[in-house]
Amino acid sequence: MSAEATNPATPGPVVPAVPRWRNRPRIDLRRLGRAAFLGPATRGRLPDAISHVVEAHRAHHPEADLEPLRRAYVLAESSHRGQMRKSGEPYITHPLAVTLILAELGAETTTLTASLLHDTVEDTDVTLDQVREQFGEEVRYLVDGVTKLEKVDYGAAAEPETFRKMLVATGSDVRVMSIKLADRLHNMRTLGVMRPEKQARIAKVTRDVLIPLAERLGVQALKTELEDLVFAILHPEEYAHTRELIIANTSRADDPLAETAESMRAVLREAGIQAEIHIRPRHFVSVHRFARKRGSMRGSDFGRLLVLVNEDADCYAVLGELHTCMTPVVSEFKDFIAVPKFNLYQSLHTAVAREDGQVAEVLIRTHQMHKVAEAGVVALGNPYATPAEEQAASDERVDPTRPGWLSRLLDWQEAAPDPDTFWSTLREDLAQDREITVFRPDGGTLGLPDGATCVDAAYAQYGEDAHACIGARVNGRLATLSTVLRDGDTVQLLMGQDPASEPSKEWLEHAHTPAARIAIQRWLSTHPSDGQDTPGDDQEAALRERGGRRGSDGPLPHPSSTPRAGSALSVVGRPDARARLAGCCTPVPADEVTGFAVRGGVVTVHRVGCAAVARMRSAGRPEADVHWGDSTECRVTLVAESFGRPHLLADLTEAMALEGAEIVSATVEPPSQQRVRHTYTIELPDAARLPTLMRAMRNVPGVYDVSRAQHHAETH
Repeated sequence: MSAEATNPATPGPVVPAVPRWRNRPRIDLRRLGRAAFLGPATRGRLPDAISHVVEAHRAHHPEADLEPLRRAYVLAESSHRGQMRKSGEPYITHPLAVTLILAELGAETTTLTASLLHDTVEDTDVTLDQVREQFGEEVRYLVDGVTKLEKVDYGAAAEPETFRKMLVATGSDVRVMSIKLADRLHNMRTLGVMRPEKQARIAKVTRDVLIPLAERLGVQALKTELEDLVFAILHPEEYAHTRELIIANTSRADDPLAETAESMRAVLREAGIQAEIHIRPRHFVSVHRFARKRGSMRGSDFGRLLVLVNEDADCYAVLGELHTCMTPVVSEFKDFIAVPKFNLYQSLHTAVAREDGQVAEVLIRTHQMHKVAEAGVVALGNPYATPAEEQAASDERVDPTRPGWLSRLLDWQEAAPDPDTFWSTLREDLAQDREITVFRPDGGTLGLPDGATCVDAAYAQYGEDAHACIGARVNGRLATLSTVLRDGDTVQLLMGQDPASEPSKEWLEHAHTPAARIAIQRWLSTHPSDGQDTPGDDQEAALRERGGRRGSDGPLPHPSSTPRAGSALSVVGRPDARARLAGCCTPVPADEVTGFAVRGGVVTVHRVGCAAVARMRSAGRPEADVHWGDSTECRVTLVAESFGRPHLLADLTEAMALEGAEIVSATVEPPSQQRVRHTYTIELPDAARLPTLMRAMRNVPGVYDVSRAQHHAETH
């Protein structure tokens, strides 16, 4: 129930919630209350009490039909008549103020109609059926959604199940939350006569839940004023200090932002670009954060310059002129037009340096982008408007403009195994105040919170199919799933072909998004741990099947000291010498080889490209000329590198067996950062089949590289 008092809570002026492109004074709610108390005007005429709402609404929607607003006000005023706010004013002043906030933001008529009626069903005898009969199903739906939100008991930390219901209602129509946010803003403005402990409780819920939601809905005008009001209540001393900084800056004789703005106007006039340039003062919380970060404030730090143009192309034209004619701070450039933020925000960000060393931040956007930047989803009108025949054919509500995070949120609440899991993951997501954008190879993008990993990218792109993810390439380089992504990275996710692929428990350590954590937890909760194959168990079984043996913790045993029978190596000029294949490079027939004599009349044979050959040559060791015999049989050591997954070793050894390879010995090292290194000594009947064997091993899902062994050579 919205019946807070009207005394101001904050010690001094707070940035108004209305968009800064409109400089209307704050409406006198007491005067509106007196007008409302006198009752509606003559039937058919607009009551004087909603004249300010009408003026704001017509500024955004000149052709709007005002009759629904007139009828909604008449019903709301008559229903609430006799009810008073705690300050002693008529209760109707509250829905009027909430509706005015939304009208200033550009909300369409249906939202404003529902806003005027948002407390009638809860606080009066008006029923939802009456609302439907007089205003239609759309208004009834919105009023019902807001009524359900009013019944949510936030408690000290928002009880999980009721909050889940609240968000489900919000997700069905984002306009429901828009009305709720405007309702909370007016209540925060008029919180002054509440007990301090109740003020603090309401402010904390606003900070923890509603401000992050306002951010994600893109309603910056509401978000910034809510932040300042919460700041004033929860941190009064710091608020007072920040207020003093702002007042001191306004008393300065010079205004560096105004001077820079004039210079920019001259540059754009000369370039023939039509643009408006405005100074946007930072709100209290922004000034406070900036002061804490920099330690001191200069004149240009108290605001930013906003450049408004007509077309997208003009944004880039302005950017080019400013960077050409002024001194740009390149590190401050960000392009949110080409890659919009998760809450629909679009703008170019840059900064220019003045001769005195001060830096002025610049925002460049179109008028439409500015409207969306300030009002978010409120500026999008009715996202559910469809042709009458489509609406009749389907009862489903389609929201083509709903922010992606809200769609994901609805998926989380359906997938979460329990309310507490949903609540904890949601709180983590709402706590994220920065989002990065990564690119897919197909040109698509993924919006992820700062600190997200390849695990998060996999579940953002594939949902629960990401269980089959076996690795990733980041900017073209192989990377583990635990790799933390940076803004602008290109991520290619490598997917396995096994339909029974399973996520690893370790993934939970690297998952930061609710989508990833809930999907992994859901799978783990339905698959007991004893049903998960560990890499070690799988490898032991596979090696037993193939007749191989798993090596000890030590290095791979060297191959036999001599070549296989028939694959005779001859040492030129030394017919009695025994040739031994070097374990460091395991040469095979057709490899170009050379030899070095060691003790006992043995000649160790290396591939010419082996690192040991270069060392022995540099040491002056004499070489022996070695030639292969007629046989093509060979023994070779191969190293396979892969991402860990169940059944990998079974698939790998099967692929080797199909190519006719006999495994002599194998070593599987313990997984490191989800990577597994396998070393195999195998025998092939024909060395010419070695490239085919290595290609078959690389084709096994999860294997990303196969190479000939390059062990550190012994000192001979």
